[in-house]
Amino acid sequence: MALGTNFKPQIATLLDQNGERIIGDLNHNIRKPPKDHSIIRHCSSNVWLAKSELDIGIEDLKANPEEKSKFSPTLRFGSCSEKGPKQFMEDEFICVDIIHEYSSAATMPSPAGFYGVFDGHGGIDAASFTKINILKLIVEDSHFPSNIKKAIKSAFVKVDHAFADATSLDSSSGTTAIVALILERDLIVANVGDSRAVMGKRGKAIELSKDHKPNSTSERLRIEKLGGVIYDGYLNGQLSVARALGDWHIKGYKGNSMCPLSSEPELEEVVLTEEDEFLIMGCDGLWDVMSSQYAVTMVRKELMKHNDPMECARALVSEALQRNACDNLTVLVICFSMDPPPKIEIISRLHKRRSISAEAIDVLKGLINATT
Repeated sequence: MALGTNFKPQIATLLDQNGERIIGDLNHNIRKPPKDHSIIRHCSSNVWLAKSELDIGIEDLKANPEEKSKFSPTLRFGSCSEKGPKQFMEDEFICVDIIHEYSSAATMPSPAGFYGVFDGHGGIDAASFTKINILKLIVEDSHFPSNIKKAIKSAFVKVDHAFADATSLDSSSGTTAIVALILERDLIVANVGDSRAVMGKRGKAIELSKDHKPNSTSERLRIEKLGGVIYDGYLNGQLSVARALGDWHIKGYKGNSMCPLSSEPELEEVVLTEEDEFLIMGCDGLWDVMSSQYAVTMVRKELMKHNDPMECARALVSEALQRNACDNLTVLVICFSMDPPPKIEIISRLHKRRSISAEAIDVLKGLINATT
C-alpha cells in the first residue's frame, strides 16, 4: 500500500472472545482489499477479508500413498466453443482420447490422450494449420515416446516453420497453442501464448501454464534482451502475447534467433494421482473474466450434480458470456475418472474459534479508510 512519508506504524491489540491477544502490528496484517473484479470479497461486520472466488477452506486432506500409486486415469472430455461478441471465430481445438492410430511406435502407454486449444489472431489459418498438424508431428518425431518433452518442443518448431512454407495460407496470421498430452499417469502441458491449463485438485486450482504476456517480468526481460520493445502492453506495439506460432511478418525469416516473438513452448509435467480430478483448458477469452479458482470450483460443483464434462464446458462459456467476455470462447474439460468428484472432508487444525472484538473492528476500519 502507498503510505505518506509522515505515516507512523500503529500498534493495536485485537482480542478474541476469551480476551486473548491475537494480532500485534496491524501494518503487517492488514492489506487493502484487491481491486480485481475476479476476486470475491467476503465481508463480516464491515471488515474486508480477501479470499479467492468461491474458494474452499481445505486445511488438510488425508491421502493413502498406496491408493495413489495404484491410480489409473480414465479419460473423458467435454468441449464448447462460441464466437462470442466477435465478428469472426478464430479459435480451434482438438480432443483425441486414443492416439495409437497416429503413432507407429511399437508400444504405446494406455490411456493416451491429446487435447489442445489454439486461439488465432489475424485470421484462422495459423490456428487451423496447427490443429491439423501438431499431434502428427509430435508422435512422428524421432524422440517420441522415449523423450516426450523433446518431441513436443521439436514439433512446435516444425509446425511453425511448416506454416511459414505453406504458400496457400496467410503466414502473417498467428495463434497461441496450449496442448496436453496424457500417457498413463503422466501429464505434460506445453504452452505458447496466453491460453491456460488449470488442474482441479480436490477443489484447488493448480495452474499448469503461465500466460505469456509481454508485460510479465520474465517475458519483458527476454524481449528487451533481443531488442524488442513493449508499447502499452503490446510486443513491438502489435501483439498482446509474447509467444505465438505464425506471425511471420514479425518473425521475419526462419532461423531468426534474435526475434523477440518466440515459438518455443514452456512445459509442465505432473504425475496424476487420485486427487487430480480434471483439467480445464481455455483461451484467454475465458480467463479474462474468470479466475482459475472460480472455474475449478464451478466445474467441480457441476460434475457433482450431473457428472458430464460437456455440460461443464458449456456452463463455463455461458458464465463467461454473462460476465461480458469480449473475445471468442473455447473451453475443454478433461476428467480423469468416470466417477464424479467426492465430497471433501475438511479437517481443521484449529482447536479454538476466534473472532474479532468490536473495538478491534473499529481499529481495522480506521486503518482501511486511512489508506483508501
